[in-house]
Amino acid sequence: MSTPANDLRLDYVEFASRDIAAARKFFTAAFGWTFTDYGPDYTSFADGRMTGGFYSAPGTPAKTNPMIVIFALNLEAAEARVKSAGGTITKPGFEFPGGRRFHFTEPSGLELAVWSHVRADGTAIA
Repeated sequence: MSTPANDLRLDYVEFASRDIAAARKFFTAAFGWTFTDYGPDYTSFADGRMTGGFYSAPGTPAKTNPMIVIFALNLEAAEARVKSAGGTITKPGFEFPGGRRFHFTEPSGLELAVWSHVRADGTAIA
């Protein structure tokens, strides 16, 4: 919906995917995203706050820019879900000013990250 509050904000993000079916399966299992298919070469997703899509691009490089970062209240639980869904951790959890994060690739090689503002001991990072 177009409203003044959404003016000049990210509205939709699309990813090139070497395997749309694998991406759909992974993001459903790891993060609970829902999908709507629009033919064999495109699927859209909703994560509960943002929407986007995956389009078929079999020859696309695995790593692309920009780095998309997903927020999680519990970083360890999110990492376990990523691994359980078939993701590969490419950069183990680390602290940075304001939070902690890890990087991963999904089955077709797209790299993303997950961050949290809470330490492993449950205390907030300022």
